Amino acid sequence: MRLRLIPDDTKINFFSYAKLTFGGSIVLLVLSVVAFFAFGLNYGIDFKGGTTIRTESTQSIDVGAYRAALEPLQLGDVAITEVFDPGFGPDRNVAEVRIQAQGDAESVAPETIAAMEAAMTAVDPNVTFASVESVGPKVSGELIGSAILSVVGAIGAIVVYIWLRFEWQFAIGAIVALVHDVGLTIGLFALLQIKFDLAIIAALLTIVGYSINDTVVVFDRVRENLRKFKVMPLIEVLNLSANETLSRTMMTSGTTLLALIALLVLGGDVIRGFVFAITWGIIVGTYSSIYIAKNIVLMLGVKRDWSKKDPRTVGRYADVEGK
Repeated sequence: MRLRLIPDDTKINFFSYAKLTFGGSIVLLVLSVVAFFAFGLNYGIDFKGGTTIRTESTQSIDVGAYRAALEPLQLGDVAITEVFDPGFGPDRNVAEVRIQAQGDAESVAPETIAAMEAAMTAVDPNVTFASVESVGPKVSGELIGSAILSVVGAIGAIVVYIWLRFEWQFAIGAIVALVHDVGLTIGLFALLQIKFDLAIIAALLTIVGYSINDTVVVFDRVRENLRKFKVMPLIEVLNLSANETLSRTMMTSGTTLLALIALLVLGGDVIRGFVFAITWGIIVGTYSSIYIAKNIVLMLGVKRDWSKKDPRTVGRYADVEGK
């Protein structure tokens, strides 16, 4: 007896709320673009350049006292944030001190870091310095360019793969779904001002791979059913294919989310942004493979495969269906 989260014979009409699902996605994508330009991304040290010092103390963090102690050093833009985590006990108080890049220097001078540590130690004798990370302006600029190229290159390679394996309508559906997933993720990070660093770029690439995997599974079943049901309307073929793969989709996404939620709760603040991005990406990726990619294919129509004879279609060589 096997577990069934989704019945085998589901007959959900995924297009019954197309105006709400597809239209809602367009609205959210537009809002994501607005959020990106209105709030911008909270770039981490990888993209912004500068130095981040992570401190730990048994005493509660006094951000104002830290800032006052560092002001005489004239370091420019200094951001001090207290890090909260459910796994931290009352005797573990963590803060991150971020300093802007100092001119064209690739890293803050050791003397400057030593002066900062001395100033914060004067405020809190129990403070310890867990890590120090520095990225110069030149390196951060190169990382931004490389990050953009990596995401665009991954999407481009996937589109070529889909185009070769399926027809061009499926490729367009796949690229719209991928842009939807990446766009909503970036918009959410801009809205919530979650730190955006190289780990998030890795998460975006993971989201792209996961989303396209789910989309290809649905597209494979669509292609099979187009050959099997030669006179069935395209919208019914798409609905049938989504229902037939729904159990697999929910099982795969569900088990992945279980692991991600465990990491989100217990993994600590260091990887929380990365795990949050993938968790959100799994949700929107599953959604887009069902509600976005198929809608695009339905709008564009597909050419039927008449390589196998069907008595009801003798004499016909091609058929293009739209809405």
